[in-house]
This record gives sequence, structure tokens and C-alpha cells, in this order.
Amino acid sequence: MSSPMHVRKAIHFASLRAKLAQQGKAGLALRLLLAAALAGFLLVFAARTLLVSSPAAPTTSSFSTSQRQQDHQDAAECAKATGLPLPVMEALVHYTTSNVTPQQTADEIGVSLRVLQRRAPCNFLVFGLGHDSPMWAALNHGGRTVFLEEDASWIATVRSTHPALESYHVAYDTVLTDADALLELRDHPACVAQPDLASAAEASCRLALKGLPQVFHEVEWDLIMVDAPTGWTPQAPGRMGAIYTAGMAARARRPGDGPTDVFVHDVDRPVEDAFSKAFLCEGYLAEQVGRIRHFVIPSHREKDGTPFCP
Repeated sequence: MSSPMHVRKAIHFASLRAKLAQQGKAGLALRLLLAAALAGFLLVFAARTLLVSSPAAPTTSSFSTSQRQQDHQDAAECAKATGLPLPVMEALVHYTTSNVTPQQTADEIGVSLRVLQRRAPCNFLVFGLGHDSPMWAALNHGGRTVFLEEDASWIATVRSTHPALESYHVAYDTVLTDADALLELRDHPACVAQPDLASAAEASCRLALKGLPQVFHEVEWDLIMVDAPTGWTPQAPGRMGAIYTAGMAARARRPGDGPTDVFVHDVDRPVEDAFSKAFLCEGYLAEQVGRIRHFVIPSHREKDGTPFCP
């Protein structure tokens, strides 16, 4: 018959074996988890390596014209093979192979994205052609996205990479140093009497943009984004005319088509701040996130005598 001491030793030994077995299982599970994580990392690294054209990933600016054309051809072939829309596939390829960051933050993009989720496919007019343009075209797949750009050479550069983007050159005859004088036109009847850009131009309102492409006048715009022209140097054209024109296009919208969503970026700057409040109207302001403001402007053609601002 075993002594109590022997029994205690046996129990302790059995308990120790059980603990060691559990630790062995936990250690094996941990090793398997680490191995899976390492495999996932290597898979992502290998995929990224295959997508770039050299061991050191080039930025968009370092791509040659032939490389851009090849990327477009690859995107077209992938789109055909997968059934994804070409604008979506081009955007995926563009942002996967580029280290360039879009001009807007994720939170700012989210303001327009929420409206696009509700209204797309739609007619989307963007003042400015930038690194985020493929994204806007992809998010509005099935609709019409048009970009108005001040720099003709930049249009040619972007077209070499994204020939499917619809863009037009626009000339501006204002300079940023005129902003204070132009802001006073908020009280001038020629600029605010009628919700019609053509009438304002005929009445010699200096804010009314002239020489716009015909598509601007032919399409009823559901969304308008003002993210151009340049406005950070004294001799830059500034966004005074673009903001005014966006507001007039919204007011002149065909009755029965609903309101127009207008977005203005960089409202942390004095011109964008003052002109969006004055000509898009604080009463139409729906939301501001970071440096972007979202206005919802109804058609003023639905009811005669609608005031310029509510």
C-alpha cells in the first residue's frame, strides 16, 4: 500500500505532465499562428513586388509614357477578363502602382462619397484634374464625370495615363489679388439678379466664367466639386469664378430634377472660405468636414423670385 507521500508525489507528477502537455499545445498553436502571419506577409510582399516595374517602387512622376500606356493596356485586359468596369480597373492599377497621395484626406473624401453612394450614376462636374480624378470617375461608374483643368500640358500628361477620363481646358481671367474687389460683386444685381450664368455674363459680371466647353451648358449637373484652379500664389487665378459658376449652374438646374450637391475644397483658405459662404450661401450649407464644405442648392427656376441666398 502506498504511503500518503507517494500518493502526493504521483498526483503532483500527473499534474505536471498535464501542464506540460497544455503548454506544448499552446506553443504549437503559437508557432502555427506566427507561420501563418509570416506567410501572409510574404504573399503581400510578393504581390506588391510583381506590381511594380523595378525593385524600388517608382512614383507616378517617374513612369515613362510607354509604362503608362502598358498599365492602361493591362487594366483594359484585366477589365475584360474579370468583368470589372474599365474605370474601376484603371483606378485600382493607378493607386496600386503609385505612391502619390490624393489631395483630399479620407474624411474629406467621405463627404462626397456618401453623396455618390446615394446619387451615382450621375452627372459629376469637377473643377480640377488631379491624382484623385481616376477615383472620382470610378466611384461614379455608369455616370458622366467631367474635369475642367487650367493647365493644358497637365491634361496631356494625365491623358497619357488615363485616356478614358473626360477633361477640358478652361482659361481663367482673374487673379487672386482681385479677390476682395470680386467679393463685393455679391451685392451687384448683374451677378445675382437671375439664376443664369449666361445672363450674368451678358450683364458683364466679372465672376461669370466665359469660354467653358459646350458640355458644361448641355448637361444638368447633379454634383459639382470645386478643387481648382490654383489659388496659393498672388498671381494664381484663384477659385472665385469657379465657386460662383458652380453656384449659378446649380440655381439654373432644370425644374423637377432636384437640388445640386456642390463641394468646395480648401475652405481653410480665405478666398474659398469667403466666396463659398457668399455665393453658395451659408443657408445651403449641409456639412463641413476638415477643409471641405458641402452645399445643397435647389433650382431657382422652380419658383420665380427665389432670393439668391435663403
